[in-house]
Amino acid sequence: MSFRNEFELLLKARYPLVYIATREEERVESAIAHSAKLLGNRAVYVWDFVQGYQGNPNDAGFAKRNPLQALELVEKLPGTASAVFVLRDFNRFLEDVAVARKLRNLARLLKSQPKNVVLLATQVAIPEDLSEVLTVLNFPLPVPQEIKTEVERLLAALGRPLEARVLDELVRSCQGLSMERIYRVLARAIATHGELRPEHVDLVLEEKRQTIRQTQILEFYPASENISDIGGLDNLKDWLLRRGGAFSERARQYGLPHPRGLLLVGIQGTGKSLTAKAIAHHWHLPLLRLDVGRLFAGLVGESESRTRQMIQLAEALAPCILWVDEIDKAFSGLNGRGDAGTTSRVFGTFITWLAEKTSPVFVVATANNIEILPPEMLRKGRFDEIFFVGLPTQEERQAIFAVHLSRLRSHNLSSYDLDRLAYETPDFSGAEIEQTIIEAMHIGFSQNRDFTTDDILEAASQTVPLARTAQDQVQFLQDWAAAGKARLASKHSSLSCRIQQQLQRA
Repeated sequence: MSFRNEFELLLKARYPLVYIATREEERVESAIAHSAKLLGNRAVYVWDFVQGYQGNPNDAGFAKRNPLQALELVEKLPGTASAVFVLRDFNRFLEDVAVARKLRNLARLLKSQPKNVVLLATQVAIPEDLSEVLTVLNFPLPVPQEIKTEVERLLAALGRPLEARVLDELVRSCQGLSMERIYRVLARAIATHGELRPEHVDLVLEEKRQTIRQTQILEFYPASENISDIGGLDNLKDWLLRRGGAFSERARQYGLPHPRGLLLVGIQGTGKSLTAKAIAHHWHLPLLRLDVGRLFAGLVGESESRTRQMIQLAEALAPCILWVDEIDKAFSGLNGRGDAGTTSRVFGTFITWLAEKTSPVFVVATANNIEILPPEMLRKGRFDEIFFVGLPTQEERQAIFAVHLSRLRSHNLSSYDLDRLAYETPDFSGAEIEQTIIEAMHIGFSQNRDFTTDDILEAASQTVPLARTAQDQVQFLQDWAAAGKARLASKHSSLSCRIQQQLQRA
């Protein structure tokens, strides 16, 4: 149901107090005015703290700097008068005992009158004593058709139409921005060149990055890694390559649903984060990185509001990849946290969205410690697949060495003994292999020569891999995966052989 349909339904049903969270004040007020006109041409009164009531000459300036008086006007109007009262930034006054009491009184009174009070705020922050009388309504970001209408209106004013393909690309790039930001970035483009051009898509993308940075929740992450940059993990790569076209219109016509996402579980440094970046680059989708810790804020209700904001922004930018790194640390020990249930509510909102989302947001979550991950996260339906990313085999270590050395020393890759390097580094993860190469480069650089195979082996001999320092945790993860709890990312891992042997015995 669209915002207008839902809002008009609340007006008809005489919901007395409606709370709308949005940063697009002008756009939401326009939508409210449109709905009020459709429903019997209801009067609309707009109030803010600085100017008081506006728009009506009889009440111009009334209740200036007085939120309690602003509510009193609602009672002063005749009981039969149909009206909508829009109160800007009113969430700032809800903690005042007189304002809260007045709102509860109005909630009773307005059930029998054709009047509605709309509180506008930038985020949801409702005191407990008002939670039963306020109805929260979300105001979504502009949909593609709305954006297209506004862009076409601008083009008509300029008298310079755009090619249909470029127009669609421009509209798609604007998704996820507020209408105010869209106006601003398009005005900048027009002021620069006197028209809209295909290259102005880059301006829009930069504005989008700025918007995402300002949320301090999501990060627009550049992804330049290729699938070929991942050494090994053949099962995982095959799974991803089969879904490369799953976001296309052809896939929709075929009847395929949008891919939901995957959970990558495994030992640190085995390429889980690299995989998230490679997916975004290979599928040509924007990569949004979510720092779950930033969802949690000090004010009551703010964490839940940030979670909803994150979901709204990710869906507005869809199709996209949402990368949730180390999700196990964010939601560990849910029941033992003394935060009045905030973590549980944020977690509940997040996993419900994972299960019910219909938007093309592909979630890639990574976890190192499966023991502390809530079991609800592992239930089927949250993700398309759960992959276990274990330590690389000798063959995979050889491929990892080849990837790094071909990037650093492509001109003399043949001078390195890849077979020996892979054989001499058992239990090394991909990240640890990369660090041994960097250490070898330091050795060679300090002696004014290029680094060699022996330098890499020397660096490896001085490295104690995580598989040995955290042996119990690694063993637990391998036993968990061997029990069939997850799909193996590698085809020929030692764990894969172990599972085959267990199946043969059975």
